[in-house]
Amino acid sequence: MINSVLAIDPGRAKCGIAIVSREEGVLAQAIVRVDDLPSTARLLALRFKPDVIVIGAGTGARFVKTIVARFGDTPYYFVDERMSTQKARARYFKDHPPTGWRRLVPRSLLVPDRPYDDYAAIRLAEDFLRGNHEQGPAASKG
Repeated sequence: MINSVLAIDPGRAKCGIAIVSREEGVLAQAIVRVDDLPSTARLLALRFKPDVIVIGAGTGARFVKTIVARFGDTPYYFVDERMSTQKARARYFKDHPPTGWRRLVPRSLLVPDRPYDDYAAIRLAEDFLRGNHEQGPAASKG
């Protein structure tokens, strides 16, 4: 059984990254510049020893594959990222409920006050752990 996931939501300039455990929830999350992704991902993989690595199959996925392919025997999967932005925004507001007048505005109309790529990575990991994922064309390391 898979207990922990290192998830990466790739992008052009920045990436969301998170470690999520089935039992303990979110253990680490960050938004990093693409240039810093190799070192950050390596540090998180060494520290938390995830069972699998999950990569959003959108922009930058091939670049991320070249990074995680060097991490030894940890299998990696490409997953469908459709709706990840909307799911990430919802998760962000769950963790950071609006206050003041913003609590009166429907959450679907609110925009977080900071980038939330890390929440996209969290959602990719949570969906993977729940089995709610579609694997991309090059689904696993072999």
